[in-house]
Amino acid sequence: MTKPLTMGGVEDLKSYAILSSFICILSIYIIRALFFNSRTRFRLPPSPFALPIIGHLYLLTPIPHQALYKLSLRYGPLIHLRLGSVPCVVACSAETAKGFLRTHDLAFSDRPQSKAVSYLTYGSADFSFAPYGPYWKFMKKLCMSELLGGRTLEQLLPIRREEILRLLQAVNKNSKERKAVDMGLELIKLTNNVISRMTMSRRCSGSDGEAEEARKLVEETAELTGKFNLADYIGFCKNLDLQGFDRRLEDLHRRFDGMMERIMKEKEEARKEAKEMGNAKDLLDILLDISEDETAQVKLSRENIKAFILDIFAAGTDTSAITIEWALAELINHPTILQKAGEEIDAVVGKNRLVEESDIPNLPYLQAIVKETLRLHPTGPMIVRESTQDCMINGYNIPANTRLFVNVWAIGRDPNHWVEPLKFQPERFMEGEQSMIDVRGQHYHLLPFGSGRRVCPGTSLALQIIQPALGALIQCFEWKVNGSGTVDMTEGPGLTLPRAQALVCTVEPRLNPLPFL
Repeated sequence: MTKPLTMGGVEDLKSYAILSSFICILSIYIIRALFFNSRTRFRLPPSPFALPIIGHLYLLTPIPHQALYKLSLRYGPLIHLRLGSVPCVVACSAETAKGFLRTHDLAFSDRPQSKAVSYLTYGSADFSFAPYGPYWKFMKKLCMSELLGGRTLEQLLPIRREEILRLLQAVNKNSKERKAVDMGLELIKLTNNVISRMTMSRRCSGSDGEAEEARKLVEETAELTGKFNLADYIGFCKNLDLQGFDRRLEDLHRRFDGMMERIMKEKEEARKEAKEMGNAKDLLDILLDISEDETAQVKLSRENIKAFILDIFAAGTDTSAITIEWALAELINHPTILQKAGEEIDAVVGKNRLVEESDIPNLPYLQAIVKETLRLHPTGPMIVRESTQDCMINGYNIPANTRLFVNVWAIGRDPNHWVEPLKFQPERFMEGEQSMIDVRGQHYHLLPFGSGRRVCPGTSLALQIIQPALGALIQCFEWKVNGSGTVDMTEGPGLTLPRAQALVCTVEPRLNPLPFL
């Protein structure tokens, strides 16, 4: 039975109520004082209404880069947000992006850390998320001169050519059998096999179980690093695993580490024979050579090597495949552009041989199609950085330890720069000032690979996969979709701008005979 309240109990309740009220009033006073001091000390950019605890997180649905673009239409090209307890700024114009990525590039040369990144990269032992400093500078130089430099990419050209041929053969097989082809699936096979063979001399779709496991691990890595984790944004959730991510991350890390240890031990056993025979080296060979070099400026650990291999897979597979998939979708919806691209290839390459990487400089319209695809569908829709010092942008104070989101997707749709920004029009890159715009980050209206110190070192590799593969698909086949004949261009959620619907096509040979047979 419930006991009746005594006088002592009532008095205790009164005291508790008075104490609670006092604490509440004091908390409000402190919060208001801190907020007032912050606003007077820093002239922050415009900001929408924030909710307690979660801040502006509620505004980022359903797809963050689209939601932030809509906010920029109301609040301007520079917005201040609070995601949980994390202060953030969002740049949605080329001029604002230039202020961060060029004028104040040094202040924004770090990437924010997260639980997923820490787990999977051995505590940021990789290159992509390593703090800006001596190790990162060494790895950047290494990437540009050895790992992803021109000489290495030239040596690995036969691998890219062979995998494009396999793609064409798979598409042709479906054509002969009158079957629709899921191009997203076939393109993922292409890019996974290219990266896997270049990195560790294994194919993902072959009989090699480790290579297939690598593909699965990359898929899970993209999923977990792309999901919102409460622990990264809300302080009291930091040591809690409310979403079950920690268990999945530990399992993923364990499986990846085990796979890489097996591969590295096999590689080390085979290296003596390979040296004697003079076999071509893959990226893992090059990394192991550097780790064994006693004169190297920075000593690479096994963790550094494993984390770098994960970087290469995560950055080089989905991104290139999705870009080709979006380009094909746009071309199917614009048959006149598709026809013009085919005619250019016929005129430059002919009909008796397959388009090759060496042909790309002579195919400006194909290059313009790729640029226009990356403008409308950048596979990295947002560049994420974090400030290490105070700076001023557009007349606003940006404090240190502020997270930066450069909305590349929004910049590509800026009506102040692009004529008819929502229209797929490769011709915009064929004449005038826009013909000089490059995808490598020098022009802040087009930033598919980032810019500044943290620009993607794999840009050349990505283009050497995307442009020849797309050119070969245009050269060899006619593309259609069933139903209305129009491809649904809805975006799906994810870290790398996937399509909401699979691109399933019906294919007919465009040339007879096909130049790759």
